[in-house]
Amino acid sequence: MDYKLFDDYITLQALLKEVGIIQSGGAIKAFLAENQVYFNDELENRRGKKIRVGDVISIPAQEFTLTILEPSLDEKQQHQEEQAEKTRVANMVKEMNRNLKKTNIVSTKKIKNKQV
Repeated sequence: MDYKLFDDYITLQALLKEVGIIQSGGAIKAFLAENQVYFNDELENRRGKKIRVGDVISIPAQEFTLTILEPSLDEKQQHQEEQAEKTRVANMVKEMNRNLKKTNIVSTKKIKNKQV
């Protein structure tokens, strides 16, 4: 299996979670205790091990091998556009939540003033 890395590195824990080998970051310790994971043909048990382009991760018990590749220029551009869109949407949601909070505060004050 190939994995295209868009950043400088990814930790072993994040990589295994992203490809679906483990369900959560907290599961990595137990997984590494029960399974042999190899990084470039050397046994690796550090969950924070930095994985970079060109590295190979293998888990013999699951007959799983993952090669880390560099994405093409088109893939990098598409990834950047997707990240920019996620940021734009997140900022819109934050602004909407701020406005909603302000509206709720004003409404609560009006209700309290009417009750007094």
